[in-house]
Amino acid sequence: MSAGAARVPELAAHGYTALVSARGAAVRGLAHSGRPLITSWPEEGPVPYYAGTILAPWPNRVGGARYSFGGHVHELPVTEPDRGHALHGLVAGAEWRVAAAGPSSARLEHTVSGAPGYPFTLHLRVEHRLGPRGLTTTLTARNGGDRPAPYGCGPHPWLLGDELELAAAEYLETDERLLPKRRARVAGSPYDFGRGRPVGGTRLDHAFTGLAEGRARVGGVLMTWDAAVLPWVQVCTGGQLGYEGVAVEPMTCPPDAFNSGDDLVVLEPGAEHVASWTLGLA
Repeated sequence: MSAGAARVPELAAHGYTALVSARGAAVRGLAHSGRPLITSWPEEGPVPYYAGTILAPWPNRVGGARYSFGGHVHELPVTEPDRGHALHGLVAGAEWRVAAAGPSSARLEHTVSGAPGYPFTLHLRVEHRLGPRGLTTTLTARNGGDRPAPYGCGPHPWLLGDELELAAAEYLETDERLLPKRRARVAGSPYDFGRGRPVGGTRLDHAFTGLAEGRARVGGVLMTWDAAVLPWVQVCTGGQLGYEGVAVEPMTCPPDAFNSGDDLVVLEPGAEHVASWTLGLA
């Protein structure tokens, strides 16, 4: 497929097949030997619950769709109207440019510039590549403007399985609007999945940190990442949404980091931030 084309052919290697969309630079399907590993959706959409999309320049929520940075107050569009927040960044629904695509990899690019409430310029590049361990996605963000920019990122895949294994020391308690209140210990809580166990009726929509390693398993599906770069992970069960799977979302920062400043990345002009993660068989 030539550079700039709008569609990406199916990727295949090492027994894996992957479907990549220009919408949200999303992985809209991943399978091994015909066995689906994540939830999927058709090329024409719709995209259910951000499935497989890239979340940037922030993951999760900006509370009240409002934040202060560089001495200015910025008002973002409200994209979670029932709670009044700005949800999951600016690029999950955008059409990315397909810069290159081959039998087992694809590269997509997108620029954020002059967006309402985010008056910064970011050049984003995503590479999806199949290897022996599965599909590795690498997201690179470069500040193309002349002033520092607040930044955060993460992916939003829904893994198929009914057992969760995640070794974390802390989780965020949230208020009724799902904004952070305080950190709490995982040990002794209903959210201790360190040894792996069925999710059952546990309702999860929580951010975890203090990760033993960048690793989460849902059933027979494994997701890995560098916990030094992505020290947080949001886990959401699909049952309360009437949706299949468990969302595992490694993140650079916790919810509402644009307001709290917790683990917020500040990109200086010309600086880059690189994050990657891999999805495959456990």
